[in-house]
Amino acid sequence: MATLVTGGAGYIGSVVVDDLIDTGSEVVVLDDLSRGHRHAVNERATFYEGGMGDRELVRRICDEKGVEAAMHFSAYTYVGESVEKPSIYYQNNTVATLNLLDELIANNVKKFVFSSTAATYGEPQQIPIPEDHPQNPENPYGWSKLFVERILKDFDHAYGLKFVALRYFNACGATALRTENHDPETHLIPLVLDTAAGRRSHIAVFGSDYPTPDGTAIRDYIHVSDQSRAHLLAAGHLTNGGESECINLGNGQGFSVLEVIEAARQVTCREIPVVMEGRRAGDPSRLVGDSAKARKVLGWDPQMTSLEQIISSAWRWYEKDPRERSAGSG
Repeated sequence: MATLVTGGAGYIGSVVVDDLIDTGSEVVVLDDLSRGHRHAVNERATFYEGGMGDRELVRRICDEKGVEAAMHFSAYTYVGESVEKPSIYYQNNTVATLNLLDELIANNVKKFVFSSTAATYGEPQQIPIPEDHPQNPENPYGWSKLFVERILKDFDHAYGLKFVALRYFNACGATALRTENHDPETHLIPLVLDTAAGRRSHIAVFGSDYPTPDGTAIRDYIHVSDQSRAHLLAAGHLTNGGESECINLGNGQGFSVLEVIEAARQVTCREIPVVMEGRRAGDPSRLVGDSAKARKVLGWDPQMTSLEQIISSAWRWYEKDPRERSAGSG
């Protein structure tokens, strides 16, 4: 029996595929490659190119591979783009996911791990953010994920679908096999390392007057290997008969933008020029998740928690041959 991984050619999905295969699992990857990379898919996984909302294709995969569980990573994830193009976010992140779920239920696949997001919370009312914090997204991206959480709860009630929705904070870092490569790149750590490597003239810091110790925004960074481990634990939770859950996935501690930049200077031994700019609309001063539930329910214990560990894992890829770095990007 196989695990279906949608979006397994992307950054987080490709790391999870590697880890699943290392445990001896049979893995099937479904990805349309619109934002993923074919070379990032583990060669021991079976690969199907296509959309998650293609019910005929999903039906064929279930028939051919005997799918018993699914992990769902396929999504558009740019907040700004979601504001400019909300239709494609609702079509891809919500409608196509509904089609996927309908076909999985039709094929008696009732274990589902979902990549949700802390963007479902909106402006935080307390820090750290617990799972029962009010959910009021500030952009279509967050809403597109929250709608799926609602669908999953209704599918549990109506069809017996058991799920774990993991609400991501800031994924980062790299493994021995995979690193991140987004186009366009919007994540802070790769932008900082691009600057250290001379690919950018400077790193822009948006806002220096937040009510934080150094005036810059604070975020919760989780290493992608710890993130992957949580997905495997979530799958195990469901296999062992666990109930459906929505769970934060973060480090449980926050680091400011300037702290990230200074840690990168220490790791790379490079100058990293900074240009201070005004705040971006809608950027909260702090986003830090309460990870107690992940530890209690899943037995999850993040291992790569320091900025130095996270940044060092990513910087190693900058020291490799560019062709090797490209081959590992997801």
